[in-house]
Amino acid sequence: MAALITGGAKRLGRAMALHLASKGHDVVIHYSSSVDDAEKTAELARTFGVRAAIVHANLLDQEATSTLVDRAVGAIEAPLDVLINNASTFEYDTLETATLESWDKHINSNLRAPVFLTQAFAKQVPRAAMDEHDEPLASACVINMVDMRVRKLTPEFATYTLAKAGLWTFTQTAAQFLAPHVRVNAIGPGPTMQGTRQTVEHFAKQRAATILERGSNPDEICKALDFILEIDGMTGQLICLDGGQHLAWKTPDVLGVE
Repeated sequence: MAALITGGAKRLGRAMALHLASKGHDVVIHYSSSVDDAEKTAELARTFGVRAAIVHANLLDQEATSTLVDRAVGAIEAPLDVLINNASTFEYDTLETATLESWDKHINSNLRAPVFLTQAFAKQVPRAAMDEHDEPLASACVINMVDMRVRKLTPEFATYTLAKAGLWTFTQTAAQFLAPHVRVNAIGPGPTMQGTRQTVEHFAKQRAATILERGSNPDEICKALDFILEIDGMTGQLICLDGGQHLAWKTPDVLGVE
């Protein structure tokens, strides 16, 4: 198998790229500005005896995005059968402060890019083969990294949330359209890795505030990735790994606090 991981140079993308490499998958690591990190990730991936390549694209640039899948196939010299739409812009705004710039940035990177990458990916995927039960077996998988926010809406991070909610909707409609040849699923992380603008204390409080009083971690995200890839009958699903954050219920009305 060969996988393209967008935003695969650092953080969660890197963890997934190296995990897939450890399982024997060839990997193509997409990056926007982190070329050194991408090269280091590819070098580490190759220690597992697989092929690894890096490809550059600014996902805000539609022309660069439109050629990314073809360039990834050329870099690895093999067709892709896994696409992980992981790259994401995450900046704060609200309905009051949102601008056309913040709208375009979040929609283009978090929704438009995954849609057109999936379109290009599906075109190079072979049709489903029949298994031993004479049933079609999908030949490829798309995994969209969404956010548990789509299950627990808030007015904060407004345009980011709109883009991720759109990506979750796209996950379902793409699963319908591409079946039975491609399976499309999503993972919705909660507090998993400390944000670049987040203090250690704030991150710890965020994890402790979930109903399990803990967050997730990259290893658990990778286990969910394995599950999605291995379950042939799964498509159009969202797995939230968030310590139950999307089920938070201790609001003032429930607790009787005025």
